[in-house]
Amino acid sequence: MKIIDIGPGDDRLGSEVLPVLLELRPHLTETLLHEVYDEGHRQGLRFSAAYTDGACAGVAGWRVMVGTSALRKLYVDDLVTAERGRSAGVGRALLGYLEQRARDLGCHRLDLDSGVQRHDAHRFYFRERMDIAAFHFDKRLG
Repeated sequence: MKIIDIGPGDDRLGSEVLPVLLELRPHLTETLLHEVYDEGHRQGLRFSAAYTDGACAGVAGWRVMVGTSALRKLYVDDLVTAERGRSAGVGRALLGYLEQRARDLGCHRLDLDSGVQRHDAHRFYFRERMDIAAFHFDKRLG
């Protein structure tokens, strides 16, 4: 398995990353992904992709954030393994990659949110020794 970082102008973003990301974020289109990444990259958004046998098998969207609660943390926006590659270690490898990136970038925490309905993902996070540390509250505007 090889994990690489994908920049905003990289052709693989639409052709290889998006099909995997759609399994978690079905509302995305290629145009919207490019728009979000162009703006989000200036705010620290990055994408890393895991490849097995030459195909994208998992994607992580992440950023480093600084605030008063966790101080410096690596926040994971997206963590998805292609359905065809689940239970093959792709998620574990991506999470390990992100944990090492967090350490290298001087972060104190690795943090992510997961929808309450994503029970399989929660089992995975517990196996990876992650804890539920907070409730996330949301209010739709508009």
